Amino acid sequence: MPARNSIKQYLENGYYHLYNRGVEKRKIFLDQQDYSVFLSYLKEYLLPKDYEGLDKRLSEPALSPRERDKIIKTLRMNNFYGEITLLAYCLMPNHFHFFIKQKNASSMDKFINSLGTRYSMFFNKKYDRVGSLYQGVYKAVQITGEPQFIYLSKYIHKQALSSLQGEALEAQPSSFGEYVGERKTEWIYPEEILSYFSKTNPYLSYQSFVTENSTQDEEIILDKLKLEA
Repeated sequence: MPARNSIKQYLENGYYHLYNRGVEKRKIFLDQQDYSVFLSYLKEYLLPKDYEGLDKRLSEPALSPRERDKIIKTLRMNNFYGEITLLAYCLMPNHFHFFIKQKNASSMDKFINSLGTRYSMFFNKKYDRVGSLYQGVYKAVQITGEPQFIYLSKYIHKQALSSLQGEALEAQPSSFGEYVGERKTEWIYPEEILSYFSKTNPYLSYQSFVTENSTQDEEIILDKLKLEA
């Protein structure tokens, strides 16, 4: 029997919960550098690539061979600006969650496979290991209604917050900081979800929504979207 949510429906302009975890539930992030590298890959993929500026630098006579190779590599690298919109995310020690919207039916698959392969290569080289880093193919489930749309980001952010234990938000990377106004990141788009919440009434704010206890109805709504045990 296929793993839960391993069979996907690829739809244009579809919203999805993407996730995967380490093989045998092992950690895929062992230190802060691992988190930082993974986030740097996300940034490169989701921000627009400055083709004109890179081409201009390539024409500089004083450019070193090393810099030239680096620029050529950057020009060839995949880019998903305009194809993938990242609404929310969190990175946990042995798994990750993304809440995304894809423009074209094939955008999500190309994005997550490119990201997964690139990070696996970094991780295996750094820790002198071989073999698969992840527990099978990535999982994806389509968001099919407004309740799922609203509660998915809460589920994602609640995971990150529950592991902090008084530490700063950066200790467990997630997009919660963008949602509560602590930072602004060009490649994260919280506005669509935040439109459901008050900016002036703390009792109706997004932060209050995430930190309140989950209800039974909420658990039922999220059941099909969750990472299996």
